[in-house]
Amino acid sequence: MNAEFIPYKNQEEEMAVKIRLARAGAKKKPFYQVVVADERCKRDGSFIEKVGTYDPNKEPAAYNFEENKTLEWLGKGAQPTDTVKQILKKAGIWQKFASKAA
Repeated sequence: MNAEFIPYKNQEEEMAVKIRLARAGAKKKPFYQVVVADERCKRDGSFIEKVGTYDPNKEPAAYNFEENKTLEWLGKGAQPTDTVKQILKKAGIWQKFASKAA
């Protein structure tokens, strides 16, 4: 076979980054960290950076974000999961990002 050798590109150039929830807390009492992670990593596995927290046990559910870091990662192209996107909308961060992008 005359297959042409194509070297792999640097993985950091091709890394798909997600903003997602990483579960913590005790059984039946979830607490989540909002993290920026490579989408190939496990849910509670390694992550690049922590950008906030989410506690669904409180009434109403409590969330806390480091706004500058979150906007920075969204600007770099990190994709939030559906759940995180809804939390960002409630926190008002998604509207700030959308207005900057427009």
